[in-house]
Amino acid sequence: MKPKIIVYKKVDPTILDFIKETCEVIYFEKLESQTYPRFYQELKDTHGILGSGLKVDTKLLEQAPQLKIVSNISVGYDNLDIPQLTMRNIMATNTPEVLNDTVADTVFGLLLATARRMPELNQYVKAGQWQRQDGEKLYGVDVHHKVLGIIGMGGIGSAIAKRAHFGFDMPILYHNRSRNVEVEQTYHATYCSLEELCQQSDFICLMTPLTPETKKLIGEREFKLMKKTAIFVNGSRGATVDEEALVKALQNRDILAAGLDVFAQEPVRSDHPLLSLDNAVTLPHIGSATYETRLKMAKLAAENLVLGLQGKIPPTLINREVKENHS
Repeated sequence: MKPKIIVYKKVDPTILDFIKETCEVIYFEKLESQTYPRFYQELKDTHGILGSGLKVDTKLLEQAPQLKIVSNISVGYDNLDIPQLTMRNIMATNTPEVLNDTVADTVFGLLLATARRMPELNQYVKAGQWQRQDGEKLYGVDVHHKVLGIIGMGGIGSAIAKRAHFGFDMPILYHNRSRNVEVEQTYHATYCSLEELCQQSDFICLMTPLTPETKKLIGEREFKLMKKTAIFVNGSRGATVDEEALVKALQNRDILAAGLDVFAQEPVRSDHPLLSLDNAVTLPHIGSATYETRLKMAKLAAENLVLGLQGKIPPTLINREVKENHS
């Protein structure tokens, strides 16, 4: 008898076909008010779930007594209660690495767009406001040879460092839970404290996962430490930043500008003060949003799911503590 799994996110048909070879699949293109009742009904005898964004906590797990694996189509997994999953001997997996270059492209694009005011000036031209005598009114700031500070030197941070070092001749500072010798040797990156990074960097990219330790990691104190000419880019999670402090820093010109792909609440509400600021470039959380990369992520998530249900160790198992019980 095939194990039963729920896919609760729209995925490519080839991914569904792959899973159906070994599993009974219950498929929801998305979860919404009208589909939740059936979802929870199906959950009662489900062995695995695959998707992203769903809060998998005690309340949900109590409805899924047969669950063996949760497969996230995401590198981040702050939606998963890992201690609860581990306690219940349920495997949790994510999809790191396959999206590193795509997210790094997005973050560097934000950095460039913010520095050169591209979205703002695009609208300026389209509104018919461009005048020959504009001159300094259109100036941005250089990116090349400026100091880049990266907070969180994992796979994506390393991909950003690669672009900065080889493409833009940028000296690189970084702050991380532990030193990354490879990026120090390959990209001449310098490890430093968070305070030093904030004080010395011209551009600051926040790329940490969301954990209790990183929640509102960057707030009023950190923005005050930054240069008045600094540009802040957040490609991690919205909750890693104190958004009220960021708004004040931008309004008061404590920093020059910010480029954001993430917000504390998503979708961001239409009256959020960040959306009214000319010195904030805002994107709708599109870091990994290309067809090619999302397909790779879904494929890895599906492989994790199938291998886990076959009693094997998924390639990107998060809670390694449960692996012996499934080997």
